[in-house]
Amino acid sequence: MQAPDDFNPEAGVAIELEPGLRRILAANPSPMTYRGTNTYLLGETSLAVIDPGPTLPDHLEAILAAVAPTQRITHIIVTHSHLDHSPLAAELSQRTGAPIYAFGDAKAGRSTVMTKLAAAGMAGGDEGIDTNFQPDITVADGALITGDGWTLEVIHTPGHLGNHIALAWKDACFTADHVMGWASSLVSPPDGDLSDFMASCHRLRARNWRVFHPGHGAPVTEPIARLEWLIAHRNSRESAILDGLAKSPATAQSLAQEIYTTTPASLLAAAERNILAHLIDLMGKSQIEAIGNLSATARFQLCK
Repeated sequence: MQAPDDFNPEAGVAIELEPGLRRILAANPSPMTYRGTNTYLLGETSLAVIDPGPTLPDHLEAILAAVAPTQRITHIIVTHSHLDHSPLAAELSQRTGAPIYAFGDAKAGRSTVMTKLAAAGMAGGDEGIDTNFQPDITVADGALITGDGWTLEVIHTPGHLGNHIALAWKDACFTADHVMGWASSLVSPPDGDLSDFMASCHRLRARNWRVFHPGHGAPVTEPIARLEWLIAHRNSRESAILDGLAKSPATAQSLAQEIYTTTPASLLAAAERNILAHLIDLMGKSQIEAIGNLSATARFQLCK
């Protein structure tokens, strides 16, 4: 697999990845977005823009500049409504007249468990939800989005976010933030659900893929191996959490500090949210319980 430092394209430049597919990197690097958000242009005449990205004027102009006189943008597809993927869709739609396709708004696809936690007051971890996002056209799991010379199959892949979708293009798949080569995906309740995330991993694993085009980082050229790594990685985190709770009751914060010993300080808050997602998943499996009310700061213990 390509090492992270090998992926460093120039922002704003349309790079052909294969016939009919180009990628433009947005200039929004960060510890959570790596080099920036990948925006994809699919098609030869009728273009689909997948994940326009954040509201950066230069990125909008880069997308428009990549459209040749014989081409036009006919579809804008948003894989999920995080601030680094969806906000530019509205302005791009205004400039081009193309409708916005997505699974739904920021709360669409949220699991029953997470809906209840949100209603009870559990807040997210400041992952940057685009609460104003609203597609023109909602697409369900299994729907086909078609343009001149291309077809995309919608695969609902909740976990990172309830409205997250992947897009199958023949034997390639646009996996957005569900599967990336540079890091594992953040799952942060109540917007993210680890039970859903694992189910989505297994669902993608059941198909044969040639390549994944992620929301951040380089193409994943060994997609099945990457999925197997993600599943094994999450299973190992679960084992570490259970081992920690076997010693004594603990919070998500204390478990994160114990388990993520090599994680930079800037990413510890995200690690804590990942641990919380595991804890809620383990509660659903009746393996652990919260001491008192379930919250982001609750202490947890093994079921007696």
